[in-house]
Order: sequence, then structure tokens, then C-alpha cells
Amino acid sequence: MPKGQPETVPDDGLTTRQRRHRPILAVHTGEMKGKSTAAFGMALRAWNQGWDIGVFQFVKSAKWRVGEESALRTLGATGEGGSVEWNKMGEGWSWARKKGTEDDHAADAREGWAEIKRRIAEQRHDFYVLDEFTYPLHWGWVDVDDVVETLRAREGRQHVVITGRRAPQALLDSADLVAEMSKVKHPMDAGQKGQRGIEW
Repeated sequence: MPKGQPETVPDDGLTTRQRRHRPILAVHTGEMKGKSTAAFGMALRAWNQGWDIGVFQFVKSAKWRVGEESALRTLGATGEGGSVEWNKMGEGWSWARKKGTEDDHAADAREGWAEIKRRIAEQRHDFYVLDEFTYPLHWGWVDVDDVVETLRAREGRQHVVITGRRAPQALLDSADLVAEMSKVKHPMDAGQKGQRGIEW
């Protein structure tokens, strides 16, 4: 892809402009950090284009305040760029003590997906970040086939980026862009804990 140009052009009956403006489904997966950070980088570009952004976090606790949330909320409130809506789906299910039962968390995840599905049908947002959404898919809390079909059939200009480890193969197969974060080296390998400004 030198200079952003595709190496081949499919014979799909679309014009270059039509192909260029198709909505993208991106999946950031893999064992290394940086999946959400990359997705929020995409959201910053979307904000700069004036797009309406919906962020839906599926694993991080509703009590956690992450740096990207503060930055995007602030940007969304400036009146410049696009609007930003941040949603925490459930109580948080990993890296901290769980509140409630697994059935409670599964129900929260299904309710969260149902809300996103409604918004996609309404074409509410231009850009969706489904942060850590691969986990409820991997755990069987949300039906992968329903997600794939809903995203495949979405209308209008609705870009979607999904993050998290262990992304189901059906989701990867349906995505336009898949990035896998793999570790070469990490400070934790040398016994260093996560730190402010780097991990959160």
C-alpha cells in the first residue's frame, strides 16, 4: 500500500469514490497492549472529521476513568469536531473484583449489544468504538453470528472498530481491517508494574 494506494482494484462494479467511502469494520486483537489505544486514535481522526462518535466499553469498570475517555469527552464538549458519547456497559468483568454473578454480567453484555444494535439500525453514530467487545463474544454471552450479520447489514456511513483478545474467527473473517498486537518486549517482563500515562 505505497502512499495509501491499493495494489489491486477489484472488479466489483463500484467506482473508486464509492469504494473509498464504504464503511469500515476494523478489529484490533492480540495479546499485547495497544488495541484500545489504536481504536481511540481512530476515534480522534473521526472527531476531527466532525463525525458523531459512540464509545461502548464492555469490560472496564464503570468506575474506572481512562485517559482516552477524559480526552475524548473534553474534545466532544468543545463544539469543534464531532460529538462524543461514552457508554460503560455493565460493571466491569476483568482485572478487578467482579460485582454480581456471571449471569448478571452476561445479561448486561446482551443488553449492551441490544442497545448498539438499535443505534446501528437508527444510524445514530458515524463511528463506533466497541472496546473489549471480543470478550463477551468469546465467553458466549453475545451471539457472534448476530453481531456479524448486524454489522454486515449496517446501512449508511457507520464505521465500527472492535477491540479485545481472542476475537472469534467469524468476526475476523467479516472485518475489512484486522490488526493483531503481538508482544516483542514489555516493561512488565522486567517486573515493572503498569504506570500512569502509559497504561492508563
